[in-house]
Amino acid sequence: MKEKITSILEKIKTYFSKQSLKRIFLRVFAVAALCGVLLAVCIFSLSAAVVERAKERLISADEAALLDDIDCIIVLGCGVREDGTPTPMLWDRLYIGMELYRAGVSDRLLMSGDHGQAHYDEVNAMKKVAVDSGIDPSVVFCDHAGFSTYESVYRAKEIFLAERIVIVTQEYHLYRALYIAEKLGIEAWGVSSDLNIYAGQRARDLREIAARAKDFFYCLWGVEPTYLGKTISLDGDASQTDG
Repeated sequence: MKEKITSILEKIKTYFSKQSLKRIFLRVFAVAALCGVLLAVCIFSLSAAVVERAKERLISADEAALLDDIDCIIVLGCGVREDGTPTPMLWDRLYIGMELYRAGVSDRLLMSGDHGQAHYDEVNAMKKVAVDSGIDPSVVFCDHAGFSTYESVYRAKEIFLAERIVIVTQEYHLYRALYIAEKLGIEAWGVSSDLNIYAGQRARDLREIAARAKDFFYCLWGVEPTYLGKTISLDGDASQTDG
């Protein structure tokens, strides 16, 4: 009889132990789900705030031509193929950048992109397109350490001493670039280079939402770029940035 009672008590204990573990698991899952929802709401809210803040600085090429004292037109890099030629998105950015240059928006072009490795070079590919199109190489500057949008804009101010700029990239990307510029104390306008429909754009749009939230905090905390270095005058010869 005693053994039977003990067995029944053990079964009851085991049952309630399992129920307790189940409740703990459900509570942990609920808290994790709530945190995930709150994080998503935060990211989407910050992205929307960045867009709202920057959208008034998006202008047309004709409107850009009416601006005065623009230090440079910044073309943001976005990728080159294995043979060193620009991707379709970058071709369109370069085309608009060169059109703005020819329209007299600024007499300086700044090609900013990733040249962090010897076998991957966005900026020299960008400059080559401009020079091959007839633009004087002495006015096409290269920022080899524009590893991200934030770093490109930060270095435009701190290295190239730009105060008034026109940024060229696709519209989805312009909002973040313009927001960063404003927060870093640069007077900036953006001209969209959306000349085509680009494969994989939905994925880029989703990544951009997270990137806006990330750069919101970068601006808030004043994060320094990977590299800084000595200043380079845009009034000088752009050959000093070749390499």
